[in-house]
Amino acid sequence: MALRMWASSTANALKLSSSVSKSHLSPAFSISRCFSSVLEGLKYANSHEWVKHEGSVATIGITDHAQDHLGEVVFVELPEENSSVSKEKSFGAVESVKATSEILSPISGEVIEVNKKLTESPGLINSSPYEDGWMIKVKPSSPAELESLMGPKEYTKFCEDEDAAH
Repeated sequence: MALRMWASSTANALKLSSSVSKSHLSPAFSISRCFSSVLEGLKYANSHEWVKHEGSVATIGITDHAQDHLGEVVFVELPEENSSVSKEKSFGAVESVKATSEILSPISGEVIEVNKKLTESPGLINSSPYEDGWMIKVKPSSPAELESLMGPKEYTKFCEDEDAAH
């Protein structure tokens, strides 16, 4: 009984549902949850980059959802410090065992710092996308661009809708 209650509460927490087929031989399971982490206090682009704006600096990286879909990251190409980035334009690339993807800047500005650790350890994007795996720090040239980005709830729904469509 306790095991059944634990299984039921776990299934509810994970939003798993079971429907027994007409033949009663095999249950069909559906998962309706985005398992990637989405953090409060960040803004998100529909191209799966995140921005943490603190004072006059915005830190940018790719989301947990993006790194999960990419798989193991093996190489990162980032811009030079003192270069500029433009909203929705490529500023680098992430190469994984599955594919190479461009990284789009969610905002415009001047690159003031690049995460040099990613050159030697690109896997930090997989293991710590929101902390050690950050990519660039930018001095925004148009802080109002941040308002066009999604908050955590909107981004979570965006990911769920996107995953359901595939």
